[in-house]
Amino acid sequence: MKKILVNGPGSYNKLKIRTSEIPIPASGEVLIENRAIGVNFADCCVRMGVYASAKKYVGWPITPGFEVAGVVQAVGSNVRNFSPGQKVMALTRFGGYATHLTVPENQVFPLPEGWDFSQGAAFPTIFLTAYYGLFELAHPHPEQTILVHSAAGGVGSALVQLGQLAGCPVIGVVGSSHKVKETEANFIIDKSTQDLWKEVEKICPQGCDVILDANGVETLRESYRHLSPGGKLVVYGFHTMLSKNRGTPNWFKVIWDYLRTPRFNPLNMTSDNHSVMAFNLSFLFERNERLQNAMKILMGWVAEEKIKPPKITTVPFDEVAEAHRLLETGQSTGKIVLIP
Repeated sequence: MKKILVNGPGSYNKLKIRTSEIPIPASGEVLIENRAIGVNFADCCVRMGVYASAKKYVGWPITPGFEVAGVVQAVGSNVRNFSPGQKVMALTRFGGYATHLTVPENQVFPLPEGWDFSQGAAFPTIFLTAYYGLFELAHPHPEQTILVHSAAGGVGSALVQLGQLAGCPVIGVVGSSHKVKETEANFIIDKSTQDLWKEVEKICPQGCDVILDANGVETLRESYRHLSPGGKLVVYGFHTMLSKNRGTPNWFKVIWDYLRTPRFNPLNMTSDNHSVMAFNLSFLFERNERLQNAMKILMGWVAEEKIKPPKITTVPFDEVAEAHRLLETGQSTGKIVLIP
């Protein structure tokens, strides 16, 4: 089998293809021959050495990757719901960049009818992230206004769909004009040609009820300021701390952005009547029942055709460095998927 191994922090040249023996599934595990592998910005952070859960749970060397889709090759003892030959998708805490992978049974899900492997590999991480941020933390009510930063990206596009499913008008913010047509938000703001916050104030003079922000210091302060009374800011990333298309962190920028990141004072939050919540999905694997329940709900909506996979760009497995570079430019839309 082949897998991508990163021996230490660095740029794209750290992504090395290595060969090893195909693993044997232990009790309760499923061996999957991967046909597609989802690529997330978190994978780039893992490669750069700035992803906290990668340091905590794995260390160096590490194989990135949170989601795959493929065919079951073998199952360990006590596996009840899967058998060889079955098409599946799976969620994994690292290790996904490989042609074969063993995964605990409770992290494996049948590939939806009519989906190809790329769609399956593009789905779990972004929709679980979107579901957790929106429904577990923000709890929006119908007709409340939701603002989604990076609305044409993977998680952003999932948030737009789930927000509309909740009966809420969604404002989608995109970073360049070619991304406008890639989002189905009710209101679209192209911050490359429009004044972002002036447009928000036109649409929501009283502020937004929910804002979902993975940008970091670039927008956090104004996101908080543009909440409605009782509004909620959900933070799930700090993408703008890392320079685009650089491959490695600009540590002067990282430190400067860290120092400029707003610290929210509970006394002020109380008088402002605003909430700030934050999370990282990779720290929630110990709460597997939550992830399973969320996937069950999401798969129900898929079956009812209420939600759909994002736009997908495929990249050959051997060109994993190009996949990371493309994602880091900030110009990609939807989801990038590696094809072994």
